[in-house]
Amino acid sequence: MCALGYLLLATLACAPASAQEDWPSRPLRLVVPSSPGGGTDTYARVLSQALVDQLHQQIVIDNRPGASGNIGTEIVARAAGDGYTFLVSANAAITVNPALYPSLPFDMDRDFAPVTRGVSAALALIVPATSTNATLRDLIADARQNPGRLAFGSAGNGSPTYLGVRLIGEAAGVSFLHVPYKGIGPALQGLLSGELAFLFPDLTGVIPHLRSGRLRALAISEHSPLFPDVPTLAESGLPGVRVWGSFSVLAPASTTRDIVQRMNNAVARAMKQPALAEKLRNQGLVPVFDTPEEFAASLRAEREHWASLIRRNHISAED
Repeated sequence: MCALGYLLLATLACAPASAQEDWPSRPLRLVVPSSPGGGTDTYARVLSQALVDQLHQQIVIDNRPGASGNIGTEIVARAAGDGYTFLVSANAAITVNPALYPSLPFDMDRDFAPVTRGVSAALALIVPATSTNATLRDLIADARQNPGRLAFGSAGNGSPTYLGVRLIGEAAGVSFLHVPYKGIGPALQGLLSGELAFLFPDLTGVIPHLRSGRLRALAISEHSPLFPDVPTLAESGLPGVRVWGSFSVLAPASTTRDIVQRMNNAVARAMKQPALAEKLRNQGLVPVFDTPEEFAASLRAEREHWASLIRRNHISAED
């Protein structure tokens, strides 16, 4: 073979490694499978600002709402695994939807490379300040006396705001009246206006109302330093009820292991920046510094947890 041929082969062999070493050499796209202004979008934008400092590249937020997050999720599943497209999603879209929608055009194990669970968020069972129920036990007793009449709102059947209440009802042996809304914002307005008896959202969007006294928290999924006096679900008599609120980062499955790890490291460094860490804490968000392998294992466990609830209660997307 001529010298030119050897040079060409050497150049081709080194090209992929060189491309990885140069990563990122152009702007990254974070696909958010929800509308601007929601919790996922808020986290993605806060994270993107900090990632610019870590990766020294522009970060483009690409909102792709619709179909309970399935539209944006599919876009990333079909994207090239070149390290320039990532999914930033609420965990419900990636752990609940596979059980709730039997014919998804993607497979979470086959089509995605988990990068990191960025943050977790406690969920709080909240009532209007005028509610006669002072504790979760009071609310459950009220539901026993008025089966199927206490109304709660949700952002849809695939959301923790709905499934968490179904877990509470199942564990306590009571039923509630479900009132679906087009997002947690309208559901919160329904609670404030007196249309609902309670709501079970993550803390992020309700902190101002709790601090102002317009709403009260009866119980919380896990202790929060923002509201240390609010008992957990376990402390309120429901030790078996486990509910997650998380925002996570995933990549297309063909993304190299090296880039997945480097993105994991970049997210971790970003969330350790004092200004971002303080901003997350004030929003009730707790950084989670797991490895891609730890995140993958937790995703599998979470998917099975919700799939089991959906199967045994015959929950569908149209309920």
